[in-house]
Amino acid sequence: MRVLVTGSAGQLGQDILFLLKQHGYEVMGCDRQEMDITDLEQTKAVIGGYVPDAVIHCAAHTAVDAAETDIDIAYLINATGSRNVALAAEKVGAKLVYISTDYVFNGLGSNPYHEYDNTDPQSIYGKSKRAGEMLVQSLSSKYFIVRTSWVYGKYGNNFVKTMLKLGQEKPLLQVVDDQKGSPTYTVDLARFLTELIQTEKYGVYHASNTESCTWYEFSQAIFAEAEDILHLKFTAKLEPCATEQFPRPAPRPRYSVMEHLSIRTNGFQDLRPWREGLRDFLYDLLED
Repeated sequence: MRVLVTGSAGQLGQDILFLLKQHGYEVMGCDRQEMDITDLEQTKAVIGGYVPDAVIHCAAHTAVDAAETDIDIAYLINATGSRNVALAAEKVGAKLVYISTDYVFNGLGSNPYHEYDNTDPQSIYGKSKRAGEMLVQSLSSKYFIVRTSWVYGKYGNNFVKTMLKLGQEKPLLQVVDDQKGSPTYTVDLARFLTELIQTEKYGVYHASNTESCTWYEFSQAIFAEAEDILHLKFTAKLEPCATEQFPRPAPRPRYSVMEHLSIRTNGFQDLRPWREGLRDFLYDLLED
C-alpha cells in the first residue's frame, strides 16, 4: 500500500511516517518544501505523480492565537489547502484522512461530544478546520475525518515538553484548572490511523487517548510520572488557576472531551487511557 503524508515534518506527521515504514508501507512524506498544499496545480502534480492508495493529511495552520489575526492564512492552509489535497486525492482514487480538532465544538457542554453532534467553533482556528472538514466531505468519496485533542509527541514543541522544562526552572507554575479534555500521544493516534487506512469504514471519528483531565491535573501527572521515570527534580510549585487569569486572543474550549462512538460502532479497538500514553512518551524520551 502506498501512502502519502502531508505535514510530514510535524509532530504527528513524523510519528506516522516512522510507523508506516515499520509496517512495510511504501511512504512518501511531504512537507512545505516538497508540496505546497495552497498551490492546487502543484498538489495535483505531486499526488498525481505518486498515485498513493491513501493520503494522510496532517498539514495545518495550528497557531491558534495567531490565526485570530492571520485569518486569510488560516483559511488558505486549513480550508483551501485541504480542498486542494481532497481534489488531488480524489483524482487518483486515494482514500483521504483529514486530521481535525476538538476546536470544531464550542466547548460549552458538559457531556462528551460525539461525532454527529452539531459543530460550533468559536475561534478562527476552529472555524477554518471545520471549513476543511466540509470541503473534504463534499469533494472526497473515500474520506476519514479524525478529530483529536491535546496532542503531544517526541517531535516539535508541546505542552508536556514545556512543563518538563519550566518545572525545573520556575519556582511557581499556574496552570488552568477549568478546561477539561483528553491528552493524546501522537504514537497512539498514529497507530489508529495506520489501522484505519486499511479499511473502507469511512466517516467521522473522534480519536484521543481515553479518560480526561484538566490542564492542571495533566501537569500534576507529568511531574509525578517524570520524577518516577526520568528521575527529574522539579523546583516549581503547581497552582491551579482560572482561564480568565491568562487571557489569550483565541477562546479555548472549556470542555472538549470527545466520545469515541465511531471507533466502537466500527469495531476498532479504542485508544488507551491518557496516563498510559504519557508514561510511554516519557520512556521514549528516556531512550533518546
